Amino acid sequence: MSTPLPIAAAALPGTPTRPDDRQRELLPLDGQASSAVLDPARIEKVRLLRTELLMRREPGERANMVAVLSPCAGEGRSQLAAELAIAFAQLGRPTLLVDADLRKPRQHLLFGADNLCGLGDALAQGRRPLLQTVNGLPDLRVLTAGPLPGNALELLSDQGFGALVAEWQRSYAFVVFDTPPICRYADGLAVATVVGRLLSLSRARHTPYRDSREMIRRLGATRSRVLGAVINHF
Repeated sequence: MSTPLPIAAAALPGTPTRPDDRQRELLPLDGQASSAVLDPARIEKVRLLRTELLMRREPGERANMVAVLSPCAGEGRSQLAAELAIAFAQLGRPTLLVDADLRKPRQHLLFGADNLCGLGDALAQGRRPLLQTVNGLPDLRVLTAGPLPGNALELLSDQGFGALVAEWQRSYAFVVFDTPPICRYADGLAVATVVGRLLSLSRARHTPYRDSREMIRRLGATRSRVLGAVINHF
């Protein structure tokens, strides 16, 4: 495992609360209205982060794939994964956002998406996953988690998940994975093992240093490449 690299756009500000200080972007998915309220300064930080990740793509890699991991809950992992996927899709290249948090998924809530079927039951039943489109972002597809399985870690550790990731690597320019917190579940380690590239996230004045250190230690067993570390401020 490589040492985490510093990222120029690592410190992400939180979203403001006053309506006149924020930018509202409507991201309805399959006709269901939803909104993501983003601070314009944060949007720019995410774009800078996107640029950093593009610069760290290895020659010969078929797709720019990244799993977003963090030690604890409440650190903004799902929001950052969604923002990164949107930023990649805005480049006009095929992009896929995968909710691999089969414990407490959030991507269907962020996008107002149908979550009747998703990654979990696609893996459990060996069928094609349902990829949903996003109005206004023709190059973005979203795969929600679907109904929660009772064997999430086993499904993400199975060769079926690896086969899907290999297929996405051939079909998309960018693939972003959301994951559950490492301190509670080993699922993120399974995802990192398959994806091979990850972004470490922590939250200022929230994430204990020992938990971040323990996460990096555990990630060493996956031999994944840590692209950098992001600190969320909110």
